[in-house]
Amino acid sequence: MFKTNIKAYRAQFDMTQDDLAKTVGVRRETIGNLENGRYNPSLKLAMDIAKVFGCTVEDIFEFVSNG
Repeated sequence: MFKTNIKAYRAQFDMTQDDLAKTVGVRRETIGNLENGRYNPSLKLAMDIAKVFGCTVEDIFEFVSNG
């Protein structure tokens, strides 16, 4: 499972979920699901999102162990 900082980065860049979704080529619902921990991104999507914000994948996504 991943914890994400997408919402914080979107706020910093004054972006809506729809803005980010269009930029990386996914549906708005996908961004919402990522932010709420209901969806784990593909490596490509994680890299695309990090690139939009000019940071690393690790800055956006943090792996959280369940055990």
